[in-house]
Amino acid sequence: MAEEVKTTRLELIEMRGRIRLAKNGHKLLKQKRDVLVLEFFKIMKQAKDLRSELNERMKKAFEALAVAQAYHGILEMESITGVVQKAPPVQVETRNVMGVNIPSIRTEYAQKKAGQRGYSIQGSSAKIDEAAEAFEKSLELVLKLAETENALKRLIKEIEKTKRRVNALDYIMIPDLERKAKYIILRLEEMEREQFISLKTIKAKLEKENA
Repeated sequence: MAEEVKTTRLELIEMRGRIRLAKNGHKLLKQKRDVLVLEFFKIMKQAKDLRSELNERMKKAFEALAVAQAYHGILEMESITGVVQKAPPVQVETRNVMGVNIPSIRTEYAQKKAGQRGYSIQGSSAKIDEAAEAFEKSLELVLKLAETENALKRLIKEIEKTKRRVNALDYIMIPDLERKAKYIILRLEEMEREQFISLKTIKAKLEKENA
């Protein structure tokens, strides 16, 4: 310790400043961690609800598809699906939560009208329209679920990183700075005592010589 720390009053002042700074940083990081955890649980509930709803919609979509296949036959369904227009493009934007960029996925016209899907209305039936609509509704939920699960992964990563920083300050950096400050105080007190004893010795010697 003696080789690592300068035992001066200036060093003690700087050490105390570093301790205050570390404690302020510790407080802010704990607040950040708490906000991130609250956001995580809020989004996790949304994800749970979305998964449940998506499972239900996908079940209905495949049931509608099975009905359409039974009505039209597999070959006719394959012919129709071959001309169906692809899914619309998506746009990914972000919002900032305590320094974490949370993705926000947007798309337009996930649900289309019968004439916008690419297949002929005359050559199809309401059964196909119902199946297509069911899968389009499912697509909207897939995008929302992808958004929430991506957000959860990013939040978990940031929470863990923030937690490590809090622990490092809590158990390593702040105690180490406080030990060093305490060491400087003890050494300064010891130096003052040595100086006081030295002065007393010199004074006694001078008085003896004068006598």
